[in-house]
This record gives sequence, C-alpha cells and structure tokens, in this order.
Amino acid sequence: MAEEIINRVANSKLEVFDLEDYYPQGKRILFDIKDWLYEGFVLREKDFRALVKEHDWSQYQDAFVALTCTTDAIVPDWAYMLLTIQLAPFAKKTVLGTLETLETSLYQDIIYTLDVSSFKNKPIIIKGCSKKPVPSSAYIMITNKLKPIAKSIMFGEACSSVPLYKSTSSAK
Repeated sequence: MAEEIINRVANSKLEVFDLEDYYPQGKRILFDIKDWLYEGFVLREKDFRALVKEHDWSQYQDAFVALTCTTDAIVPDWAYMLLTIQLAPFAKKTVLGTLETLETSLYQDIIYTLDVSSFKNKPIIIKGCSKKPVPSSAYIMITNKLKPIAKSIMFGEACSSVPLYKSTSSAK
C-alpha cells in the first residue's frame, strides 16, 4: 500500500511574507519634464509656468507620479515643487526620480506603518519571485523590520528557501 504523502510545509509553523500582497493598486506615471524645456535643456520660467497653467492635471487622478528629467538639463528645485503643488489635488503620491524610486517610496511608507507583531518568534519566509514590480529595496526594508522579532528569516519559497537569519535568543 502506498504511503500517504504529508505536506510538511503546510503543517509547519512557517509564516510566508509576500511583499506582493502589499503592492498598492493604481496607475504609475513617469512625468518627464524634458518636453517642457526649450530644446529639452533650458527651463524658461515664463514658458514653463504657462505650460503648468494650461496642463490638464486631472488626468493624474489617483495615480502615483514620478517626476523626472531625462536630459542633462539643470532643473531648479522650484520647478519640481511647482509640479508637485499642481499634482497634489489629484495624485496619490508624487516623488522625484524614476518609477523604481516611486515603488521604493511606496513600499517604504507601507513597511514603516506595517504591524508585524503576528510574526513574533516565528520562522518567516520572505517570498521572492513576484509578478509585480517589487523593488529590491523593499526586501531590505522588510528584513530590517522583521529581524528584531523573527525566530528565523529565509528567502524564496518553502520548498527551496535560502536561510538568512536565525535568532540566537529564544526569549524575545
């Protein structure tokens, strides 16, 4: 008679932490101001302010926006500040940088406020291989957040995890 297959992973005390579960829904937009600069390099204040005034900011409703300039133009800080003020009534979040910078900032906000007390003294697997654009920095942030309370931390999947940390103290 065949021996019953027991799923030891399902029966273990391992807790899986999946950063993808915390991925904030919403459109991501890279707002490149190069097209608002004279020849892509020179910010002319009067022209720039006119473009800001004429632009339809409502198209950024509930979006996450990364402000950038992909040319080597020297853009004064006030220009990004002015754009941020215009986006404030519409965008969920505005950052200066790339879309990866935006994702990092979003995860930083989420992880900072995350209650991880349910993971106390437990072995944790931080799941890898996400289908959504979870930035590498988010894995670092959640590791820092979980390490003080975890019994152990691994990375990957339950069937093939990489051990990263094991507490030397059982009294936490």
